[in-house]
Amino acid sequence: MLRWVLLLLVLATPLRAEKVVLGLSRDEVAITATFDGSNILIFGAIKREAPIPADTELEVIIALAGPSEPVTVRRKERVAGIWANVDAVEVDAAPSFYAVLSSAPLDEALSAVEDLRNDITIPRAIRSVGAPMNVKDSEAFTRALIRIRERAGLYQVLENSVDLEEDTLFRGQVTLPANLTEGPYRTRIFLTRDGSIVDVYETEIAVNKVGLERWLYELSRNQPLLYGLMALAIAVAAGWGASTGFRLLQR
Repeated sequence: MLRWVLLLLVLATPLRAEKVVLGLSRDEVAITATFDGSNILIFGAIKREAPIPADTELEVIIALAGPSEPVTVRRKERVAGIWANVDAVEVDAAPSFYAVLSSAPLDEALSAVEDLRNDITIPRAIRSVGAPMNVKDSEAFTRALIRIRERAGLYQVLENSVDLEEDTLFRGQVTLPANLTEGPYRTRIFLTRDGSIVDVYETEIAVNKVGLERWLYELSRNQPLLYGLMALAIAVAAGWGASTGFRLLQR
């Protein structure tokens, strides 16, 4: 009797007919003193255990997220003729970088329910639990944060940017800006049909400071007094050098 029950349970368990096999052009980004950004190519294939369904469209969504951190968003208003901070909202966690790429418009490739479950779009990736009672439009602060980081290239929505060939091979490219935060960058690939997710693949891209950039970063954190004295000495030397050069040119 037990054997038949186990057999029925196995038969009732759905098999994943489509599965992501992923590749990255690089799994590590080195931030040096001359780092001015980088491109990451995310490519892969779709492994199948059954024929391609003919009645629905397959779509691919790629989400790349940098380390999350709390952010304070302030609103300025003119008070007595000067601009001053009047309200502030603490966003509990916002990705330092976030890019979402898709093979179709997001509202077609992803249902709202799946977005709610997996936090794929940018507004869903930002967590803001509460706001001060005196702030009535707290959602406006989150929208403002998104706009600011979109202009800085830190938040990117790239619809129709994933190439999907014969429902089997896909690729997409993400441009990382120069002002990256160090840490692991979570990379997720979603396969969807009719807006529902059929498979998820997850990996990480390491972003680390190296060389002189790493040394200065560690010095500023571990020996702030020495770092400050060194910065002051460099500033004095640069000022003296510029002044001396200017006097020589005047002669």
